[in-house]
Amino acid sequence: MRRQLQEWRHKMDYFKGKTAVVTGAGGTLCSAIAVDLARKGARVVLIGRTEEKLKAVKNVIDDFGGESMIAACDVTDEKRMCEIAKKIGERFGPCKFLVNGAGGNNGKVMTTNKCFEQGELELDNSTEFKGFFNIDMNAFEDVLKINTIGSVIPSRIFGRQMAQNGGGSIINFASMNSYCPLTKVPAYAMSKSAVMALTKWLAAYLAPAGIRVNAIAPGFFANERSEKFLGTPETGLSPRGQSVIDHTPMERFGKADDLLGTAEWLLNDEKSAFVSGITVPVDGGFLTRSGV
Repeated sequence: MRRQLQEWRHKMDYFKGKTAVVTGAGGTLCSAIAVDLARKGARVVLIGRTEEKLKAVKNVIDDFGGESMIAACDVTDEKRMCEIAKKIGERFGPCKFLVNGAGGNNGKVMTTNKCFEQGELELDNSTEFKGFFNIDMNAFEDVLKINTIGSVIPSRIFGRQMAQNGGGSIINFASMNSYCPLTKVPAYAMSKSAVMALTKWLAAYLAPAGIRVNAIAPGFFANERSEKFLGTPETGLSPRGQSVIDHTPMERFGKADDLLGTAEWLLNDEKSAFVSGITVPVDGGFLTRSGV
């Protein structure tokens, strides 16, 4: 009985004292993951662009006695990220877990309609109507950069620390778009397909270093961004939001807590030691529906 109790405590303490870096930590999904890791005893580094949002997450962690530090930074700024990594090492030690959650989309590169219309050929970039031929290419490149290079740079910097210290685990954030591109979001769809490919490539490349690399592909989750484009069941769904619910067998949007079990499983070597290179959809069954 005592031995079983010791084994149980060991499993409960798996994350205790180990360093977890979470990018995009000011967002709804990754803040929940960061807080959950801190509750499990990890020393959590909160990285994101907006310091106020990071402070709010840190305050939650502080309230229950968890350990965390914040670093406001653009994850595509490699020089700045290297500086942050050095400070993290000095305070918390080498990174053991990395969650690449930084990313997003931009309304400037979302097409107004699902398909081409002849009239869009006469439009210039100043019009509110957006088609493939007049979307903002600077914004397009920004989306590609944050969603792809925004995972590459942290993986290089913190993956090096893992390789120097016996291994670790990396989680990237893919999307439903990684499987099949959704309408109206060309840059986002393109970049999230790349994230799935990057996950597989890194998993194979880093395996000899004892580093596992996987991805989570969230379905449609309730947050500030989704409310803008999809609406809410309480205030009314947009046509696109209703379409999402109609194609989700569980008939609801995801909640941040719906991701926590999957994230813990993928990060924990005692639970997923032989799992690498996969992308796990957490989508309420969205991918099971063909749309026909």
